[in-house]
Amino acid sequence: MADEVMLYADGRSPFVCRVKIALNMKGIEYKNMEEDLQNKSADLLNYNPVHKKVPVLVHNGNPIMESLVIVEYIDNVWERVPILPRDPYEKAAARFWAKFIDDKCIPALYKVFSSKGEEEQVIAEACEQLQILEDELKLKGNKFFGGDSINLVDIAADFIAYWLQLLEEATEMKLVTRSKFPKITEWAEGFVNCQVVKEILPPRATMLAYYKNRFGKI
Repeated sequence: MADEVMLYADGRSPFVCRVKIALNMKGIEYKNMEEDLQNKSADLLNYNPVHKKVPVLVHNGNPIMESLVIVEYIDNVWERVPILPRDPYEKAAARFWAKFIDDKCIPALYKVFSSKGEEEQVIAEACEQLQILEDELKLKGNKFFGGDSINLVDIAADFIAYWLQLLEEATEMKLVTRSKFPKITEWAEGFVNCQVVKEILPPRATMLAYYKNRFGKI
């Protein structure tokens, strides 16, 4: 019996795209269930009654929530093209950096574009987190956090690679420059040009218009 895989999604979301990248890496066919987040479907609310948000992966009727949890689930169920390292220490390190990105980097970056009256402080905080990632890439000396190919950490950082530059353009506020963060810039260019990534990214024009409208820069 073939696997039945459905993804409840909003194609604009970097968290949804994490899951799509993982599915794409594994070559898994799935049904994309695009959600209107202003009018969420009964199925989404039923599958994710706690957070009531996307992404939700439904595999043979069983729902899995939270993007990084879903990515690990995909890696465990479909073993081809590993997303997490198999070595226990390397796997733990990948989980650490993915959690760092979720807990520290992304909140700090969003705060830059939503803060009022304290821009210097929040920019400094965001750059501090980005510098930690810059130093990690420099230390590894690889094309990606995962080495020669992308892994969990690269997928977790998809917002930094694609969505951040669109936010910067929409708000006319530049954080990541090649001179200040050369390794992050090089990594981001390589990541968004990976075939499994660029196939699922939302259209640039769509996201730019969305961010300009949301953050008031027209």
